[in-house]
Amino acid sequence: MLSVAGLEAAYGSSRVLFGVELAVGAGEALALLGRNGMGKTTTVRAIMGLLRPSAGSVRFEGIELAGLRSFAVARAGLGLVPEGRQVFPNLTVRENLVATARRGRWRLAEVEALFPVLAERRTAWGNELSGGEQQMLAIGRALLTNPKLLILDEATEGLAPRIRGEIWRVLARLKAEGLAILVIDKNVGDLIRLCDRHAILEKGKVAWTGSSAELAAEPALQARYLGV
Repeated sequence: MLSVAGLEAAYGSSRVLFGVELAVGAGEALALLGRNGMGKTTTVRAIMGLLRPSAGSVRFEGIELAGLRSFAVARAGLGLVPEGRQVFPNLTVRENLVATARRGRWRLAEVEALFPVLAERRTAWGNELSGGEQQMLAIGRALLTNPKLLILDEATEGLAPRIRGEIWRVLARLKAEGLAILVIDKNVGDLIRLCDRHAILEKGKVAWTGSSAELAAEPALQARYLGV
């Protein structure tokens, strides 16, 4: 479904990505792992058209996306839950949800059933929500674009344990329904339970790829690339 090959990107003269290679199949969940500053968010930004790659290919269902603007990437079927949530503070919860909605399987009623708190807080402003509520809103907003691939950058960062559990439950349900997922998060145990495969970034390159079983069986690998 998604194929990234030889992806390079930079901020001005500072190169960040050096030939990143990864792929996500239909209905598959892939975790993008690595310490802070290794290029995970830059990879997502380059895939989503928020940062123009300096080289490489980003193909989605056979269509080349590299160099397209972000709205065109979204129309192709990629939905983003960005780092920091980035909800619209001066819009209500409902307005945040419907602002970019497209027709498809996910409609407002389905998202509110998935996250009942969003129905309860429908008229609240975006900046009145807790961090957990904002993350649910960001996921709901992405789902209402009816993506074929959902990308989450720091899916549960800074959230209370109860809210983290709710997010992982929802992601497991989405995967079970056949939605492809690319997720960045620091909770390796939860990622191993959710994802089929993992790719570890080290200094802008993919240093390791493997299955959840392989990652779980190699604590030394986790310590080498993911330990603080």
